[in-house]
Amino acid sequence: MISKLKSYNNTQVYVNESSANATGTTIELKQLKFEFSRIAIISVHGDPAIDFGKEEAGGQNVYVRNIGEELARLGWVVDMFTRKVSPHQETIVQHSPNCRTIRLQAGPLCFVPRDTLFEHALDFVQNFLNFECQNKILYPIIHSNYWISGWVGMQLCRIQGSKQLHTYHSLGCIKYITMGNLPKVAETRLQVEKELLEKTNCIIATSPEEALHMRTYVSEKGTIEIIPCGTDIQHFGRTSRSRARQQLNFNSSDKIVLYVGRFDYRKGIETLIRAVNISKFRNDSSLKLVIAGGWTEGGADGKERERLIQIVKECNLEGITNFAGQLGSSNLHLYYAAADCCVAPSHYEPFGLVPIEAMASCTPVVASNVGGLKYTIVHGTTGYLCPPKGDVEFARAIDTILSSDELRDTLGKNGAERVSMMFKWQNVCDKLSVQYKKYAEELHDLC
Repeated sequence: MISKLKSYNNTQVYVNESSANATGTTIELKQLKFEFSRIAIISVHGDPAIDFGKEEAGGQNVYVRNIGEELARLGWVVDMFTRKVSPHQETIVQHSPNCRTIRLQAGPLCFVPRDTLFEHALDFVQNFLNFECQNKILYPIIHSNYWISGWVGMQLCRIQGSKQLHTYHSLGCIKYITMGNLPKVAETRLQVEKELLEKTNCIIATSPEEALHMRTYVSEKGTIEIIPCGTDIQHFGRTSRSRARQQLNFNSSDKIVLYVGRFDYRKGIETLIRAVNISKFRNDSSLKLVIAGGWTEGGADGKERERLIQIVKECNLEGITNFAGQLGSSNLHLYYAAADCCVAPSHYEPFGLVPIEAMASCTPVVASNVGGLKYTIVHGTTGYLCPPKGDVEFARAIDTILSSDELRDTLGKNGAERVSMMFKWQNVCDKLSVQYKKYAEELHDLC
């Protein structure tokens, strides 16, 4: 059986509803039955099984991996589908008995930037269907992440009748406001994002601000549920500031300003550097600027890192600046705990995991007054919000925290309490599970 799918380059494409299994026997999708305990989480470009902090590896990877593992603990059988980028990668990574990452080939076995990845999306659809047929699995619930995965999910749901939930992670309509030259795929992305909101079963907005952006700039149609991202409060916040500093060889008197994340112009790291350059502690030998994040030599993130290094040199901040490299589970929590403040100067941030990880570590956050940061951070209570690209305002907020250990500790304590109350992965996945069960029951009643 052949299903006709609409593509977005003025052509029509077709996908077979049957595929050959490993023995050569043809198994048709219509012969398979939904397994209502299963969820397929699709994250085409955000591999949940790779090291976090590298190019194309950020908050989305952390989100997918953590909801997958937590949902498995709640009793779901979770398969997280992503794109294979190297012949040396494992095809299946088993994280726990009921949670695994499955890498499908879509296009060449190499890294492909997001702006050119959509041309391989149909390959992903076909190989997802092949996997279902070969393994005699039919997923009733598909939770897609980012617009390319969303398009994949819509095609799968048209073919096999699954229910789809979608998390945007970023909106093209907001992202493109800050860009001069739009990528060729911009028009396609905007069209797909509109269709996702209007036609999928449910959109998961990670903050009220993101939901407002959807309604204002994308469409007034469609169903939106607000379910935030989360963090592991058992991991972050388990180490005291003094012990963390001992382990990282910082002095107890150091004034540590921390950035954690990808090297991307939109992350606003330049704003942080220039703010530190005009800090009243600029010439204090105890001031330390730590910029943590991985990069790929020759990649977009590597080029941005080199640009920032040049800005550090221009500001004569080499003596106090440490590009700490990629941080992982063994040391990320130590840097958060050691810092006096964590800075998130993004130009646009739909949610932002780093601020809640820092807050869980009892470290106050100074962030741009944009997107989900306006939701996670309570100005004057858990940290401070500043206008994006506002060097002077960021400097003032950082200096306020560095000037008072008592204020720092109070803001940090308030932040940890807010995260524990609102942003634990367990609470997030309890809410997601309610939505999955709702749509699985609707589908079950139709079968």
